[in-house]
Amino acid sequence: MGRGGSLAGLNIMALAGAGLILGVVALAIAAPSLAPTHPDRLSLEESLEPPGPGHPFGTDYYGRDVASRVLFGTRVSLAIGLSAQLIALVIGVVLGALAGYFGGWVDTVISRAIDIFLAFPDLLLAIGIASALGPGLPSILLALSLVGWPGLCRLVRGEVMAIRERDFIQAARAIGAGHAWMLARHVLPNVAAPVLIASSLGMGSRILQEASLSFLGLGVQPPLASWGSMVHYGLRWLSRAPWLVIFPGLAIAVAVLGFHLLGDGLRDMLDPRLRD
Repeated sequence: MGRGGSLAGLNIMALAGAGLILGVVALAIAAPSLAPTHPDRLSLEESLEPPGPGHPFGTDYYGRDVASRVLFGTRVSLAIGLSAQLIALVIGVVLGALAGYFGGWVDTVISRAIDIFLAFPDLLLAIGIASALGPGLPSILLALSLVGWPGLCRLVRGEVMAIRERDFIQAARAIGAGHAWMLARHVLPNVAAPVLIASSLGMGSRILQEASLSFLGLGVQPPLASWGSMVHYGLRWLSRAPWLVIFPGLAIAVAVLGFHLLGDGLRDMLDPRLRD
């Protein structure tokens, strides 16, 4: 029996994750309509108000509405996480396919590059890259992309190495099929499932890493709202205004949980080794 129980249970896990993700995306899209006020609107007379009818998530020291900043921060976190994951996906799939298909010196060079990047913990490497480049959107995108591609590349390389020895690949070679045609027609479609699973799990990691970098002041800069920077800002008021940390922290947890549930559900459904 698969890890998650019956196939129906696995579908429920994937659907639960997809439901959380769709909910987060819907909030990001509708942020301008749902936000009680503009996220940067200052009102010192409303400083540190607790959650209530006018401000459902309370206000911060400057009187800014926390609910508005969480909603607009959803846009920032999703946009950065998705962009970084797409860049990492392109790099990882292209290099992994080349390494696994051609082997030889191509595989050696790419594999050594993977080993170098994987020698460092992801977050530590992202912090180092972002620190070297300076805070800001371009540096955080580059940092998250560079820590995301090695795992995908190694996954694709292994899958392609197994696929290239199958009979249908040998038959295509025998009739003179070109490398580009075989990669596009036969090889890459057969690695789509594991790549989809890894990408879903990777999205959760990218969101968490973006929040961590923003928490350290290396991510997006004020006045742009970010979940991680909101948590960092709220720590100084934790004993007096815990809502400044609770609500952006919950937003991070829900988004990451959604992508991880979706990834785990897809893995249990699509991986034949985990089926009954």
